[in-house]
Amino acid sequence: MAFREIIYDAPDGLKLYARMYEPAREVKSLPLICLPGLTRNARDFHELALVLSEHPETPRRVVSFDYRGRGLSAYDPDFTHYNIGIEAGDVIAGLEVVGIDRAVFLGTSRGGLIIHILAAIVPQLLAGVIFNDIGPEIAPAGLLQISQYLNNPRLPKSWTEAAEIQHAVHGVAFPALRDADWERFAHAIYREIDGTIRPDYDPNLVKTLEGVDFTQKLPDLWAQFDLLAELPLLVIRGENTPLLAPETVAEMTHRHPALQVINVTGQGHAPMLETGRLPELIAAFAAGVDLRAV
Repeated sequence: MAFREIIYDAPDGLKLYARMYEPAREVKSLPLICLPGLTRNARDFHELALVLSEHPETPRRVVSFDYRGRGLSAYDPDFTHYNIGIEAGDVIAGLEVVGIDRAVFLGTSRGGLIIHILAAIVPQLLAGVIFNDIGPEIAPAGLLQISQYLNNPRLPKSWTEAAEIQHAVHGVAFPALRDADWERFAHAIYREIDGTIRPDYDPNLVKTLEGVDFTQKLPDLWAQFDLLAELPLLVIRGENTPLLAPETVAEMTHRHPALQVINVTGQGHAPMLETGRLPELIAAFAAGVDLRAV
């Protein structure tokens, strides 16, 4: 197995899951902490983690998390606990278990929101930040699109059909992806449980979006974003994303002039980080954070 599985206790005792990918040799580089999207899990980062942990020049530890109610972490009997504040606390507890007190953080979508919370409560953990298709302000239309998809899931009868479903739902936004990409996509989203291929998260998670008025501006995290002013930052934005508006990226750059931006052509929300040149660009950014941290 290319990674070590970690089971640990959340602050409230819930059993949570994480993966650690470790280089074959001793390294001084900072670890990379990978935080997935709303309904996603550690499998999203598997191929990227392999590349970064085995990188010929700057190998590093990579840790990816399953939030409560996702992947192999336990489901919470109280769905209101599926919120970024509690999930930030869960990540902090996991980092304490694996002995990491400073790292580069990579957050896809919800993972980036959690990073904003970490900046407010444990800023010493953050040496550099990568936001994958997320910022301190979310376009309501993008969140509505996600909500509509989650409220009408199709259960595949085979893994081939699972990939076909994802292609049908997201293909217009992701013309750059090929068949092998859609297959990996499906295996990251679904898991076979008791002979049935189903989305790998607690169905009650969708309840957290009930009552959101998608016609109104959503609460923002600009105050927390400003706490990252002294850190190296990288934003990866999908060309066809409905969630991260160009105006938001422009404001992020205005507030943080050293911000680096990668625009990913042919992909939407959120870009698949193992595709194209993204692994090498992420490796280069993390190596730059290493040099700054010395």
